[in-house]
Amino acid sequence: MEKIMYSLWKSPDQSINDFNEALLGPMSEALLASGAKKIRISLVDEQVAPAIKLRHENLDPMINAVVSIWVDSYIYRDKQQVILADFADQFHGYLVTESEPIVNSQHPEEEGVRTVGMNQLAFLQKPERLSRQEWLDIWHNSHTQVAVDTQSTFGYRQNVVVMAVTDSALPFDAIVEENFPVEAMSSPHAFYDAFDNDGKPDDAKLAEHGKIMAKSCARFIDFENINVLPTSEYCIKL
Repeated sequence: MEKIMYSLWKSPDQSINDFNEALLGPMSEALLASGAKKIRISLVDEQVAPAIKLRHENLDPMINAVVSIWVDSYIYRDKQQVILADFADQFHGYLVTESEPIVNSQHPEEEGVRTVGMNQLAFLQKPERLSRQEWLDIWHNSHTQVAVDTQSTFGYRQNVVVMAVTDSALPFDAIVEENFPVEAMSSPHAFYDAFDNDGKPDDAKLAEHGKIMAKSCARFIDFENINVLPTSEYCIKL
């Protein structure tokens, strides 16, 4: 089974609420009928409005949603892409390999139900200064543990792009999915898991975790190319 991730944009004259309702309703139904084995949808809605300061945009317009579809073979993706074309103004698709350093066992997904907290998506491009092997080595074999140690994530998925499966797709090399508790949307202390032994906000730990994370990210990310999008996550089919 293979995973394909599609970034979707709504039409300029469509409201975000109408777009979201279409994705979670008729589009999901059509994808299920098309034979998709599993579907996860991450979209921007009012429930992630408190996370507005966490957005990092180098795209205009910014992506509005990501639809992940698991299929027997990406070769036969045309029927799913015809459906996506009916509901999105434009979309870009990527065949990915998924690694899951943190499995979400704290707030397990339920079909058709919004996952607790937010799913922060990061769209990465490999810096030219690094070879692909160097980039993956830093990210997977070094940075992963830094991210786990300095943040409050309860779910963490690393999707390395194997290849684009739509014409003119943006040159993303990976898409990261991180599940954070609801408090992390508006509290830096909650985001960086910066509390003392009594559960009180710890400013020193916040500064330390933020510095460590920023330094580690700078090793394999060019911040002028990264895009970060806080979303609500829905598992349509497990």
